[in-house]
Amino acid sequence: MIDLRLLREDPERVRASQRARGEDPALVDALLEADAARRAAVATADNLRAEHKAMGKLIGKASKEERPALLTQAQEMSAKVKEAEAAQHAADRDLDAAQRAISNIVQDGAPAGGEADFVLLETVGTPPEFDFAPKDHLELGESLGLIDMERGAKVSGARFYFLTGYGALLQLGLLQLAAQRAVANGFTMMIPPVLVRPEIMAGTGFLGSHSAEVYHLAEDDLYLVGTSEVPLAGYHSDEIIDLADGPKRYAGWSSCFRREAGSYGKDTRGIIRVHQFDKVEMFVYCRPADADAEHQRLLAWEREMLAAIEVPYRIIDVAAGDLGSSAARKFDCEGWVPSQNTYRELTSTSNCTTFQGRRLSVRYRDENGKPQIAATLNGTLATTRWIVALLENHQQSDGSVRVPDALVPFVGTELLTPPRGQRG
Repeated sequence: MIDLRLLREDPERVRASQRARGEDPALVDALLEADAARRAAVATADNLRAEHKAMGKLIGKASKEERPALLTQAQEMSAKVKEAEAAQHAADRDLDAAQRAISNIVQDGAPAGGEADFVLLETVGTPPEFDFAPKDHLELGESLGLIDMERGAKVSGARFYFLTGYGALLQLGLLQLAAQRAVANGFTMMIPPVLVRPEIMAGTGFLGSHSAEVYHLAEDDLYLVGTSEVPLAGYHSDEIIDLADGPKRYAGWSSCFRREAGSYGKDTRGIIRVHQFDKVEMFVYCRPADADAEHQRLLAWEREMLAAIEVPYRIIDVAAGDLGSSAARKFDCEGWVPSQNTYRELTSTSNCTTFQGRRLSVRYRDENGKPQIAATLNGTLATTRWIVALLENHQQSDGSVRVPDALVPFVGTELLTPPRGQRG
């Protein structure tokens, strides 16, 4: 949720953020009205409670003759207090709903517009030039015995798959390398739950415009996570954490689940857009003043991982309309995919400022010992989709695929070739 103090002091900044996102600026006025109504309701309830308390003292001092009339007045006042408190609770609910309807305030410098309005920040590496017709990742994956989409669909339905043989080792190698890098950079490694309560899912901002993407288990009222950002954000909910020694950094390794609602017909081939995948996600709690510097560190760690798998990529500054409700700024690293002759997202790192911390009540103590809302950030360090770029960029003319040096110790081979009996 956004800071109400900022809203009152500079509502036009919030309206400008809404316009940059392509969202309704009138929601700002609705929130201002809800805020004013709630403060008025609190004042009314407080005044009536004070009057009721004062009347109680009068009754204690009243004579026998005066007391019956005062008791009647006290009963009437008590009824008014209950009405005022009910009105205050209703105003609290209205304010909460109005506040949750507004996305995080877009950071200065982030481009306005939608998905196509990103700003290119840097291109790293050169796309490979093949003297043969390159195969796409699925053709490579099937011929090398790495990916089985047909049996994935038989077992679980469309957009499910098996990673088989070296395909499984390739994913485990990517994630293990990411875990090792994360620990070396001061992250605490975590394997979090993949089912979370509604208040945790809502607290991270995924039950707003992205709710159609989330799997819900109605019988248990639990949600399957689409990223370990969700349980890691909830890890310190309703706590005051110690940031005296700097940010708290966690890296979560989990399976992730997304319904991919509304994406039918897009990337249906292979494992680019699927319902289940594995990922190592970085998550950080820090002081708001440290968030921008921490965002750059997350991006640098993502760059190190991409360099390790030797894939050309570019970095983009994501436009406001494509940020998602929680992020104030987002940088994506997009890997080159030869079969599509374009770049596709491999990693993303977001600065969520205090938006999630406020929803989840994650606080720290400032230099004066006063509790303040913590900032949160996240960033992908490796995921299943990386296999797409890895296979396609490192394919050889004979149909084999070179394994990047950094992954060889995990995969156990320098070259992926068709399984015995499928060669020739």
